[in-house]
Amino acid sequence: MDRMIYVAMSGAKQMLTQQAVAANNLANANTTGFRAQVASFRAAETLGDGAATRAFVVDSTPGADFTPGAIQATGRDLDVAIEGAGWIAVQTPDGSEGYTRNGSLQVNVNGVLQTRTGLSVLGEGGPIAIPENVRITIGADGTVSTVPNTGAQQVQNLGRIKLVNPPEQSLYRGDDGIFRVRAGTQVDSDPKVKVQGGALEGSNVNVVEAMVGMISLARQFDMNMKILQNADGNDRQATQLLSVAR
Repeated sequence: MDRMIYVAMSGAKQMLTQQAVAANNLANANTTGFRAQVASFRAAETLGDGAATRAFVVDSTPGADFTPGAIQATGRDLDVAIEGAGWIAVQTPDGSEGYTRNGSLQVNVNGVLQTRTGLSVLGEGGPIAIPENVRITIGADGTVSTVPNTGAQQVQNLGRIKLVNPPEQSLYRGDDGIFRVRAGTQVDSDPKVKVQGGALEGSNVNVVEAMVGMISLARQFDMNMKILQNADGNDRQATQLLSVAR
């Protein structure tokens, strides 16, 4: 059988994978702090007898686009947006440390500062506990302070949100959308990372580019399917010629 069918098959398969990535990016175009997924592929030369004239398409190392998204003011006390590079450290369900740019926070029923998805925000000494009946203020360096709702001016410092800035190439995105360090270690706080209170960072997905990419991927998939059809046609014609020759 002509190797062309395997080349086209691998190309069509990777086009489907890339379409899934593009669809996921489009679905998260309005997700706070979302980082667009990048699908990379490379050509692998087909080995065997004869000239090396064909290549398969194979996955390369997937990554993310770390370009910052636009920051929009919300005026909400528990909304924070990272200014520039950096991440908010959170505790994942397995107890490990993860990192997110989604600064839409809340206080759960147990008085623990969490993300909207229920992950505890880590401070310098672990999760941050918030007392009842207080107003919360988050400073530019991540310091969490409270004042009583009674009107008293007694300010209480509850700790500082752990803000980190590991090298982007050391990060990978988990299935839960939280980034982690490939080495599995924890990252030290970086005092240079700052946050903007009362604001959220939007997704960095460019909807127009993503839509154009989807159309291009659909055409490339169709092209690979036509190659498969041509290979099938060539095979049928070769079979007919051999039958006549007998």
